[in-house]
Amino acid sequence: MHDKPIAAGRSSFDFVDTEAVFRALELDQGTVLLDLASGAGNYSLAIAGSEGSGSVIHAFDLWEEGIAQLKQRVAEAGLTNITAAVADVTKTIPMGDGSADVCLIATALHDLVQEQGGEGVLREIARVLKPAGRLVIVEFVKADGPPGPPKHIRLSPEELDALVLPFGFARQRTAPAGDYFYLTVYTRN
Repeated sequence: MHDKPIAAGRSSFDFVDTEAVFRALELDQGTVLLDLASGAGNYSLAIAGSEGSGSVIHAFDLWEEGIAQLKQRVAEAGLTNITAAVADVTKTIPMGDGSADVCLIATALHDLVQEQGGEGVLREIARVLKPAGRLVIVEFVKADGPPGPPKHIRLSPEELDALVLPFGFARQRTAPAGDYFYLTVYTRN
């Protein structure tokens, strides 16, 4: 992995149907949420300010500048339920085994796969999620863009299943998440 991720600084947040994503996360009071490849934390901040206000959010990204921005935004907003850290999540997620209830990867898994880190991050997610924990992945529809990466880099729902299922997950559902995106919800066996 490079020190700066492929799409560092770019965000799909404004194009994604965030309400669909938040519903898929099914956050309750005290839920431990893992926001992987969080960038500057748009999802974490939105979750902390609304549906997930009672959740504990851990945001990790390899992009140091993005994590610094997130920490500043957290401090400015006076939020106490988000912790952010620089981490290469393809090698180690800095959390204990079975310590997270839900993991979100929003429009980043295709980049991790391109960088040969897909298997590493999925192995780590399986380690840190509790049994029956949920993995919510948002990806670009496999079609020509823009927005988003070239079609050959995008992951179809079938390609996503082929990547995720071998790591001890079962697919719950796949649903639209805006004009250019879909989301898939998995549970850890």
